[in-house]
Amino acid sequence: MDTTTLPVVGPLLHGGADLLTALTGALTPVGGGFAAALAVVALTLAVRVALVPLSVLQVRAERDRRRLAPQLAALRRRYGSDRERLQRAAQELYTSERVSPLAGCLPVLAQAPVLSLVYTLFTHATIDGAVNVLLDATLVGIPLGHSLLVVLAGPLWTHAWVVLVLLAVLTVVVEASRRAALRWNPVTQDGTAPAATVRVGTAVARWAPFVSVVFAAVAPLAATLYVVTSAVWTLGERAVLRRVLR
Repeated sequence: MDTTTLPVVGPLLHGGADLLTALTGALTPVGGGFAAALAVVALTLAVRVALVPLSVLQVRAERDRRRLAPQLAALRRRYGSDRERLQRAAQELYTSERVSPLAGCLPVLAQAPVLSLVYTLFTHATIDGAVNVLLDATLVGIPLGHSLLVVLAGPLWTHAWVVLVLLAVLTVVVEASRRAALRWNPVTQDGTAPAATVRVGTAVARWAPFVSVVFAAVAPLAATLYVVTSAVWTLGERAVLRRVLR
């Protein structure tokens, strides 16, 4: 079944394709052969600007969780291994302080539909029965619909350095963001949790941010551009907002 022919999905994809095509045309006089890639970057920046209010909520939530950390630690000491009572008490604390534990997820959740749109636009040869002209767009000779794996396995392998550079930038930015987050909101160890649970939690916290790098390596180049641009924006945005909302 071709999902691009579904009643709701088809028009959305057509709209996204038309938007990227229009942006590419507008940027061609300036960007030349880079116009299509710049169009994806411009779309990403537009989305991130629109999501600034959600990012403000996220940073405020981080600040509030840091402020409540001593009280949460006291609750953990008080209730020990009684997880049910601890969760109930923590929720009551969040409610009384008007802090949402889920606020930190809002920017990621809001971006998911746009990233899915970009991914779909560059992985389908046709959209609702029409030829997908976006697949003709390239960056330094690599079609924006090709992933790193496809590039390495094909005749364009000599151009793989383009994707590898993007992945290297993403890795550095993700690590910088992770360290900045730890400085802003240090993780407090739960003394009541089993040692094995603590080790697993620490490992997940250490490596989970790099899932985006793995995704970028197997996604179409257009989606990789989106992820890298968004990650760079996030690093700079958080640095500004954390200073302003301290």
